[in-house]
Amino acid sequence: MDNAKNTIGLIAGQGRLPFMVADGARRAGLKVICIGLAGSADPALADHVDAYFPGAVARPGGWLRRLRKHGVRDTIMVGRVAKTKIYTPRRILHYMPDWRALRIWYWRLRKKDKRNDTVLGAIADEFADGGIILEDSTMYCKEHMATEGVMTGCQPPANVWEDIKFGWDIVKQCGKLDIGQAIAVREREIIAVEAIEGTAKMIKRAGELCRKGGWTLLKSAKPDQDMRFDVPCIGVDTIQSLKDNGAKCVVVEKDKTIIIDKPETLALADKLKIPIVGY
Repeated sequence: MDNAKNTIGLIAGQGRLPFMVADGARRAGLKVICIGLAGSADPALADHVDAYFPGAVARPGGWLRRLRKHGVRDTIMVGRVAKTKIYTPRRILHYMPDWRALRIWYWRLRKKDKRNDTVLGAIADEFADGGIILEDSTMYCKEHMATEGVMTGCQPPANVWEDIKFGWDIVKQCGKLDIGQAIAVREREIIAVEAIEGTAKMIKRAGELCRKGGWTLLKSAKPDQDMRFDVPCIGVDTIQSLKDNGAKCVVVEKDKTIIIDKPETLALADKLKIPIVGY
């Protein structure tokens, strides 16, 4: 029990967020045991944790055994894993699921939809049965959360505020339906809606559909956002892509959005004149 209190598990996908969580947990004095998901996690993460093990995406039973062996109970699961991969041909042969994965997919999700909330909730329930409790994914990176108001030195023009007011209820409805986290708006018209492809590809699509630019990205949490997983994020890559694709502003939900490497992201946004607003 004492070991469990001083140790935390980390199930890591793509991106910077697993690094931020690992570093934050270690600053808090915890030992970090990491399962890096094959094809997603950056191997360099091994230098930021106390123990690192690769884990096959469709074999969660192996993750649980590793974590329990190292005295882990509380665990954080962060980082992107492309959901589109589960719809590839011969997916069962390619991923070779273990019995835990089969239990999740064919028992916990039997007769249920396969939207993110449903799938992730089923994973959390299965882990709890195996003695691993998924925790709030933001608990070791609170300093990077979005705050209320304009967080950059550059300010949105008046017409952008009109788009924000128009689009906010719409993006929240998309979240409520678990369609996606983001929409693109210009002159009170919806340019693009995020779905399974993710925000990054939606931004590029919005740029292609609105070549004159001047659109605003609105990104929100779900109305009943489970902070254990799929918390909205933006970062330097988001800001650069917004600039490259003609966006004028980005609006995120205060207290429920992680700004990856917040100081660097805000500095780049000011440099590129892309206001970041917490709403």
